[in-house]
Amino acid sequence: MKKTIGILGGMGPMATADLFKKIVANTRAGSDREHIRIYIDNNAQIPDRTAAILAGGEDPVPVMLDSLRKLEACGADCIIVPCNTAHYFVPRLQEVSSVPFISMIQETAKACAEELPGKIAGLIGTTGTLKTGLYNAALEAAGVQYVIPDENCQQALMRVIYDGVKADAEPEAYRADMEMVIEAMQAQGAQYFVLACTELPLAFDALRLPQTAVDPTMVLARAAIRFCGYQTSDLLETPKIKL
Repeated sequence: MKKTIGILGGMGPMATADLFKKIVANTRAGSDREHIRIYIDNNAQIPDRTAAILAGGEDPVPVMLDSLRKLEACGADCIIVPCNTAHYFVPRLQEVSSVPFISMIQETAKACAEELPGKIAGLIGTTGTLKTGLYNAALEAAGVQYVIPDENCQQALMRVIYDGVKADAEPEAYRADMEMVIEAMQAQGAQYFVLACTELPLAFDALRLPQTAVDPTMVLARAAIRFCGYQTSDLLETPKIKL
């Protein structure tokens, strides 16, 4: 029996829409009725995850739990979260739910090891994501070498994410910051980039950057498709992409 997906979204709304689009685009289907049933709670009122981790901001878990309960009530067979930083809080949600979460972070680390073996990743995301060490631990466990941004690059990334994509700014407003980060990390040895914030694939796409990147949103979409008993399309056979 085919399964259904619950998207615990709103972090941010465009990242949620991006995940939904990638699930639909990557599902092998010959008609509307051959697609997966998907429930989405796009709750943009979930408190900022990075602020909660780094600055004692409001705990997002109670609001995330409200979304989770709504998705459970709909009948979702798995839960996916289009926010890398939010994965820091997922264990607390999994403890109180029998519906399995599919980890964007674990799936991405596995994809890096399988699709780009021996190459060095440039890990880029929010300060909250990098400070938690979740990606670091997953990549190390998978045997993936990686480099991380220095402080200057990290500040530039936060501008790209918050003042750029989340603020719906024109892409040219954040091009210089994004290209500076890429050049600096390539100088550190990065051979491809792990876009460990769901706004960064949107930035790469908007800027039409040529660098090879692994898009965790795409990886998560394809993992959820397989979990539900569907086949992935040939649109992208691997998560290695040039956006």
